[in-house]
Amino acid sequence: MPDAPPVPPSDSGWLRARVAELEAVNARLRRAAADRDELAAAQLAVRDARIEALAAQVEELRRKPGGDSSTSSKPSSSDSPYKKKPEDRSLRGRSGREPGRQPGAQSSALSQSGNPDKTVECGPAACGCCGHGLADVPVAGMQKRQVFEAAPPPPPEVTEYQVQAKVCPQCGETSAGLAPAGVTGRVQYGPLVHATTALAVCANCLPVARAARLVAALTGVQVPAGFTAGIRGKAAARLGPFPDRVRDLLRDAGVLYADETPARTAGKLHYVHVACTEFLTAMHTGDRTKAAIDAGGVLPGYTGTIVRDGYAGYDHLTDALHAWCGARGLRDLAGLHRFDPAGQVWARAMADPLIDANAAASAARAAGRARLDDTQLAGFRARYRGAVAKGLADNQGKRTQIGKDGRRLARRFRACQDMIPRFATDLTVGFTSNQAERDIRPVKVQMRTSGGCWRTLAGLAGFAVVQSAG
Repeated sequence: MPDAPPVPPSDSGWLRARVAELEAVNARLRRAAADRDELAAAQLAVRDARIEALAAQVEELRRKPGGDSSTSSKPSSSDSPYKKKPEDRSLRGRSGREPGRQPGAQSSALSQSGNPDKTVECGPAACGCCGHGLADVPVAGMQKRQVFEAAPPPPPEVTEYQVQAKVCPQCGETSAGLAPAGVTGRVQYGPLVHATTALAVCANCLPVARAARLVAALTGVQVPAGFTAGIRGKAAARLGPFPDRVRDLLRDAGVLYADETPARTAGKLHYVHVACTEFLTAMHTGDRTKAAIDAGGVLPGYTGTIVRDGYAGYDHLTDALHAWCGARGLRDLAGLHRFDPAGQVWARAMADPLIDANAAASAARAAGRARLDDTQLAGFRARYRGAVAKGLADNQGKRTQIGKDGRRLARRFRACQDMIPRFATDLTVGFTSNQAERDIRPVKVQMRTSGGCWRTLAGLAGFAVVQSAG
């Protein structure tokens, strides 16, 4: 500010005006400073939020390379063959069994046939010592060695059905004969060709071109790719009422295993749903909504126990009891503990009682017992609740992504303390939903061998029907 000119003491009015002017300037400066501070604070807040977001991304990127089939829902085929697997890859621990065939397991080793198709005598023509001829000398001993060889495919057998017409000499009416049932075209493939093609396409999940070449190599019949592509639809149509009967039997089962998996079809994402037991499987297609789950005709109104994953689409099935897959829970716990062993100790503390309870339940089933002892159940529940409490306490107030994930997982175990350990309270319930995952795995196998998608939704639906009968 410039120096003010000297003011006579008697001029008080001018002085008051000057003071008011200076106060206004001061107020403007204060407002400008406040605005500048507010802008700086906002910029700092944006910067801090950006830093926090970047830190979360860095943490997530650090976790992703360590994710594999043991800590996530990734299939084991996606694990890198060049990355050394950690020693604590599985929280379940080792079974103690030696690798290879286990004692008592059924053997499929090749054994000699008592009725060989061809016999070749390999006798010595002369003595190896003196050279004397041995053609007429009796056999003193013999060792049998057999070779099992595949026969080359025979040429196709062509049967011609001559549908004849004859004129009645009595009345002059012309009558025609009838071809056997199923013989409708001028040229067609027989039942064995259909069955072999269906075996290659449906049972072994081969793409149509490769399946056609395999059928030609096995049967000697050259089948086009179009015929091979349509064989699955023919097989599904011939099942008739079988799928409905399977659904009826599944609804009467005490425990069902359910799952779903995406399948890209005709450029869009669809889902294949499965409900199964050890011996029965029902699959159908749709989206991932509740209505699509109910469209399978098995789960609506079901009153048994459904073993499944944590997808909320099954929550509306209130008539049934629900059990969560223990293997998925162990994978989630392993992912937390492996990334932050010191900060997520509770994950190990939660996995241990689950593993111990599963071992106790398996032993009880093998011994023919109907349930676990009350002492065992009480000890398991105490360890379970203690681990949940520690998980919530250890992650309380943490703002990192691993802290948020740990808090969310601990809350899930707290909210589902009846569903997750149901395998221990009901020995008819399995620890995992692996049965459903095994039954639905052919969807992924077919996608990997056939370019990753289906051309039509009808083809995917036919695949689901045929796999239900597999």
